[in-house]
Amino acid sequence: MQAPVPAANSDLSSAASDYVVTEQIGHLIRKAHQRHTAIFQQLSCDKQLTPMQFAILCTVVDNGPSSQTELVRLTAIDQATIRGVISRLNKRGLIEFKSDPRDQRKVIVHITDEGKALVNNMIPRAFEITEKTLENLTGTERVALALLLNKMNS
Repeated sequence: MQAPVPAANSDLSSAASDYVVTEQIGHLIRKAHQRHTAIFQQLSCDKQLTPMQFAILCTVVDNGPSSQTELVRLTAIDQATIRGVISRLNKRGLIEFKSDPRDQRKVIVHITDEGKALVNNMIPRAFEITEKTLENLTGTERVALALLLNKMNS
């Protein structure tokens, strides 16, 4: 025998019943992120490449060989996640690991020639991905969105 199902909102306070999850900022940010990720996958020149992997490759190109700790700080990808991401990049031959000459216990991530070539091929696509992600916004809205997201993340 099943327990009776209470009527919708019967146990909710009036404040809780006014809460609409689909109007909340976290929900909207998640939906925008999902849309951007789908556009990234659609327009990428490498269907195995993820936005996080691309961010790591670009970060190593921009900053040179980097430790995992430096990559965590520079990309805002958490320590547990970044391990798996760089492991997959290494298995694909896009990055390689070398010991730090000053501290043999420290592993440094280097981009390979294949990784550099992928970044060079992806950059024009990345501009296209950004444009497609923001296509419904005016120039002013794009600037405002970037300023607001940067402010939220500071």
